[in-house]
Amino acid sequence: MKSTTRYLSFEVPERMGFVNITPEVQEVVRESGVLEGLCLANAMHITASVFINDDEPGLHQDYKDWLEALAPHEPSRYRHNRTGEDNGDAHHKRQIMGREVVVAVTGGRLDFGPWEQIFYGEFDGRRRKRVLVKIVAEWRCSSTNAGCYVCIPQLAAADIAAAPHRRLQQVWVSRPGP
Repeated sequence: MKSTTRYLSFEVPERMGFVNITPEVQEVVRESGVLEGLCLANAMHITASVFINDDEPGLHQDYKDWLEALAPHEPSRYRHNRTGEDNGDAHHKRQIMGREVVVAVTGGRLDFGPWEQIFYGEFDGRRRKRVLVKIVAEWRCSSTNAGCYVCIPQLAAADIAAAPHRRLQQVWVSRPGP
């Protein structure tokens, strides 16, 4: 199994806002070298979200209006705020918009449908928060019939570079059952 992990940081100056993070996530995919696999992006805070949709300003404003109608920022309305916080609404907005997305990686690129982009959604802004991006793929050696379950874990990165005759191929495969 090959994996790459990166943390992206964002600070949205408004209480609620959306940031298109597709270029940053695609850059992590590129840096990983993964050609076929999966990309996970998740918010690392309970008042933020990662979701997929169209990058259209009218849609973003519709989301803000809809979320505010569902969970208005009225601190006296939420029991959570009795702890001294004022962000009970942000927890509800995050729950509605979701925590993470998983996108297929095909040919070294995020494999989206038409108009799809990845967004960071902030519901209690004005402070720095993180998004985790993890790229995962299965590897096997194309020069063996046994696959990579035995040979790849035993090879260090230097061994792979020094042994081009092994011609490693990256493929997404299911592990054999027990």
